Amino acid sequence: MGRLLSFPGRRTSAQDPLGDALDEHGFEPDPAGFAEVSHGRLTVSSVAKSFKKRPVVRGVSLTIQRGEAVGLLGPNGAGKTTVFYMITGLISADEGHIEIDGQDITRLPMYRRARLGIGYLPQEASIFRGLTVEQNIRAVLELVEPDKQTREAHLEALLEEFKIARVRKSPAIALSGGERRRVEIARALASKPSFMLLDEPFAGIDPIAIGDIRALVRQLTERGIGVLITDHNVRETLDLVNRAYIIHDGQLLTEGTPEEIIANEDVRRVYLGDEFSL
Repeated sequence: MGRLLSFPGRRTSAQDPLGDALDEHGFEPDPAGFAEVSHGRLTVSSVAKSFKKRPVVRGVSLTIQRGEAVGLLGPNGAGKTTVFYMITGLISADEGHIEIDGQDITRLPMYRRARLGIGYLPQEASIFRGLTVEQNIRAVLELVEPDKQTREAHLEALLEEFKIARVRKSPAIALSGGERRRVEIARALASKPSFMLLDEPFAGIDPIAIGDIRALVRQLTERGIGVLITDHNVRETLDLVNRAYIIHDGQLLTEGTPEEIIANEDVRRVYLGDEFSL
C-alpha cells in the first residue's frame, strides 16, 4: 500500500480503533476529500514481468469496459495471476502500460489506483477485524466523501442493500463467512469504483455462495462497474462473464465470448479439453 500519513486531528490509540485500523492497513486520506473517479475503459498494453530473469508474462494486452464482466483465465502457471496482480498494483510491471481512460497508472500504488476507480476484492479475508461492521464501511467513506450527512446516507444505503444492517454494531471478528463477505463487498463499493477486480471469488465456496457471487457480479455490472474475474473455476467464470482472455505460457492465447472461447481448438488443446461444455 502507500506510505502512511497521519489523519489530521485523529487519535491513533486504543480510544480510536478506527484510526488504528486505518493506520495498520496503510490507508491514506484523499487530501481533497473526494475520490478521483474514472469513466469508461481500463486498458492493459503489452505488460511483461520476469522473476529472477525468468519471463512469466510476455506482452499481454486487454481491455475492460464499464458495465461488462471479463474473465482472465488460463492453466496453472500460465501467468494469469501475475497479470491480475499487475493490474491491482500488488506487483509492478517490468514493461508495458496500464491506463484508465488514457491516464497512465502503471507506476501508481494501490491506494492511488483505488482513488482513480479500481476496487479490489481479494480471495483472503480483508475485513478490519477489530472494528464493527459500520466502522468498516465508514472507514472507507471517510476517505472519499467529505460531507458527514452524505457519508451517513451512503452508509445506511450500503447496510440495507447488502442486508447487514442488523449486524451493524457487531464486531467484524464475530461475523459468519457470508456476512463477512457482504461487508467486504459493501466496503469495496463505498469507494465508488468504476472497476472491480475479483480474485478467485469461487474458491472454496458452496453452491449457495456461488449463486451469491453471480448475483453480485450482475449487481456490479448493472451499476455500470466493469468487473475483472480471475479464477480456477473456469466453468462458473465462463458462465458469468461477457468476454474472457485466455493466458498460456505467459502470453495471450485468445480472447472472445464464452462461446468463442469454448469453440477455440487451441484453448481446448491446452486448457479446457475436448469434453468441456457449459
